[in-house]
This record gives sequence, C-alpha cells and structure tokens, in this order.
Amino acid sequence: MGRLREGQYFCFCLDHVREYNATYNYFNGMSDEDVLRFQKDAVTGHRPTWKMGADRNGAADAGMADPFHMQGGKPGKNRTPRHGVVARKALHVLDLDDDAGPAEIKARYKDLVKRLHPDANGGDRSNEDRLREIINAYNVLRSFRIV
Repeated sequence: MGRLREGQYFCFCLDHVREYNATYNYFNGMSDEDVLRFQKDAVTGHRPTWKMGADRNGAADAGMADPFHMQGGKPGKNRTPRHGVVARKALHVLDLDDDAGPAEIKARYKDLVKRLHPDANGGDRSNEDRLREIINAYNVLRSFRIV
C-alpha cells in the first residue's frame, strides 16, 4: 500500500495495477527537506555512519594510542604510516623499514641484485626467485615514485 503502510497490500487485477502504478508517488506528502534527507540516507542504505581514520576534527590518528606498537611506531610515539600497503610490502621485500629514503632504497636494491644475481654466483640460479621478488618490489616503488 505504500510508505508507512508496509506489509499491507492491495489486490488488483493487471489493468488496475498499471493504473495504480502510473499515479503512485512514494514521496507524496513529504516536504522537500524530508525528500532530500531520504535521498541522502539512501546512499548508505539508511544506516548510521561514522568517520573512519579521523577524529571529529578531521585530523588523522590524532591522539590515538598504540600501546602494542601495531602501527610500526616506536614506544611512546604515535604516527601515521608514510606509504600504502603495497609500497610497505615492497619495502619489506627489500628488508627496509617505512622510513627508508630513495637513496637508501636504491642502494639496498643494487646491493641485493649484485649479491643474488646468477652471474655473481658462478651461474647458480637457486636465488632466482628471490631476485625476481626484489626486482618486482623495486619496480613497484618506482611506479609509486618513491625511488
């Protein structure tokens, strides 16, 4: 039957269903403000929402405690990660922390490639998979313009 009468139904023949549907307006009797509020709430499925990753003033991680240092911070220091998850994984492959700079990344990459390359190991290809991971990680960091 419509808004505010959920669970109640009309029993129409097909011709009367078409006639009823042609004139039906769900928002009939609602003010413009009510319609706009309904449309705004429809974006989230009429469920309450909260800001994520920010305090009420919009500052990211302001005053957020990290007693177990899960965010990689040092004891007594709250910080926001410098890079995204993919870049942090690439830095982890190169055995570097999140604070590594471009020069440090490039030096670490060159050192690992020289050490693991088959030509430097008498043709031994046992480290080839690790070398491939390192090259891919470096390319990821280059694509993010971190290096």
